[in-house]
Amino acid sequence: MTRWVMIADLERCVGCQTCTAACKHTNATSPAVQWRRVLDVEAGSYPAVSRTYVPVGCQHCEDPPCMAVCPSTATRKRADGIVTIDYDICIGCAYCDVACPYQARFKIDAADYAYGAGRQMLHEAEREDPARFGVAQKCTFCADRIDFGLENGVTPGVDPRATPACANACIASALHFGDLDDSSSNVSKLLKEHRHFRMHEEIGTGPGFYYLYAHAGSSPDAEEFRQQPAPLTSSRIRSRGVEPWHQKHWDWKAAGNFLTGGAGPGLFAAAAVAAVAVGPSIHLGLLAMALIGIGLLLVVMKIGRPFRAASVLRQPQRSWMAREAWVAMAFFPVALAAVWTGMMVLWLAAAALALLFLFCQGMILREAKGIPAWRAGPIVPLIVATGLTEGAGLFLAACVVMPALAPLARGAAVATVALAAARTLAWIVYRNALARDGAPTRALVVLDDYRPWLLIGGLVVPAVAATAAMLVQAFAAPLFLVAGLAAATAGLGFKFTLITRAGYNQGFALSHTPVRGAGHAGPPVKPGWTPAITTGSLPWRNRREITP
Repeated sequence: MTRWVMIADLERCVGCQTCTAACKHTNATSPAVQWRRVLDVEAGSYPAVSRTYVPVGCQHCEDPPCMAVCPSTATRKRADGIVTIDYDICIGCAYCDVACPYQARFKIDAADYAYGAGRQMLHEAEREDPARFGVAQKCTFCADRIDFGLENGVTPGVDPRATPACANACIASALHFGDLDDSSSNVSKLLKEHRHFRMHEEIGTGPGFYYLYAHAGSSPDAEEFRQQPAPLTSSRIRSRGVEPWHQKHWDWKAAGNFLTGGAGPGLFAAAAVAAVAVGPSIHLGLLAMALIGIGLLLVVMKIGRPFRAASVLRQPQRSWMAREAWVAMAFFPVALAAVWTGMMVLWLAAAALALLFLFCQGMILREAKGIPAWRAGPIVPLIVATGLTEGAGLFLAACVVMPALAPLARGAAVATVALAAARTLAWIVYRNALARDGAPTRALVVLDDYRPWLLIGGLVVPAVAATAAMLVQAFAAPLFLVAGLAAATAGLGFKFTLITRAGYNQGFALSHTPVRGAGHAGPPVKPGWTPAITTGSLPWRNRREITP
């Protein structure tokens, strides 16, 4: 077996960005795209400061979440561990982008030149690749060079002709590439000789990118000190690219699928229950179907290659986005048949499919491992409870404007308030899970800012209005309308906020940092060095100046 991996020696990397430039030159990436980046991390506060340069890019995981969510099978993993993208199949949905915990996926929809449109340099014009527009792209470990080397009997990672461009270009010998399954390879020897870690191992992706931070023979005291770095709070860290930033590609169109596509199933389920009680309502059934259809249409408008939209059906065995599409394909004909014939069996079958569609939406977010606020397990019951509450609220409003449904208004009001309470409970469990498991501070701030709207507007107002409507018959109609619309609107606002404002990735985490430097990230004294000046508890090594 062969398992190609990359190693970055944090003690050697000088942050020169030569690997970034080599990657861009070799792969002709857009100015807005960097398959290989080097983060500049400065931690601590003067005079105790440390600096670390961290190369990042696609980690070529053992269990790549990008491949699991891809609905079109465009993302694949080769037998040697390299994760690739087929540009001719990718639909540009950017699901892999939000599923990647390492911010290694990029998508541009048109040519992007260093000096603007119409002013491209000669090499940009000659190497422009339209196949990469509107689709996902990322580092491939220069798979073409590796394949060339294997075909011609040269060893990748040893012979430059078969080695990724970034490792070839590294002026400090900080990047290394080779076969992890070969015990005699360069990377296997390095991992045996050095202490190392992998980024975000707790997620379980099994990254194929290793970081060296100390020699295996370093003292236990230094190791213990290194594992307890100073907290990287906003007042203690200055960096480029480490802090979480908001995902770029799931905008209001993607949110629309969760808004109308989430309210529609709840409304159809409510209409199915009403059909058992007072007979089927054609108008409600069609409205629920229209809401789901609008959500799916917005998704098609969002993807980079809309004419390939049918490819979303290719991978139902793994991708919840593909499963959502398959459920929708089953729902619409059954729902149309139910509305056309009025048969209760069809109404109930369509309602079951609608609820399954809603569950798929929750799982779509759950599998977006790159966004901590989405991947939390309690997001699924929260999304389901929200959709059901929205549907019940819309149904309660329909009871006011449709005389045939008026006898169900009280029951609908009770159901709306009960579901709103269930949604509130699901929210509490979800928020506690984020606090327990960790999420970007900015995402938590966004969610907490919306909490009063969800709790007051989505629970208190519907409960008070529904209760008042039952007590004061003269104002029952407008109060029921307020209760229903408030319950539905609060849920829609929450989902819009969750997708478009709280979608921060998790940034990068350094569980260990190299011993060089003079900050809290290293041991008190680097082995073999003698402090020249000591002020308080800070060792000044070789009289090097540390500037804020």
